[in-house]
Amino acid sequence: MPNAKRKPSKKTLLALGELVRRARKAKGLTQEKLAELIDVHPRMIQKIEAGQTNIVVTTAMRLVRTLGCKWEELMPEE
Repeated sequence: MPNAKRKPSKKTLLALGELVRRARKAKGLTQEKLAELIDVHPRMIQKIEAGQTNIVVTTAMRLVRTLGCKWEELMPEE
């Protein structure tokens, strides 16, 4: 059974950030506009894209819905 308390690696967070950045830019959104659309502070988007924070499932779901991508497209491979 996987350890539920295991934090994602820095590599995983950086990969997630890059996937979010690419999807955001493909939609023509600024970090500020994406933050507004998913109801988070713009600094959160900056931190996600920089691989500096882990996100909760609800934030990930709002990103998927807003960016118009599939869940799998934002999940980096380890």
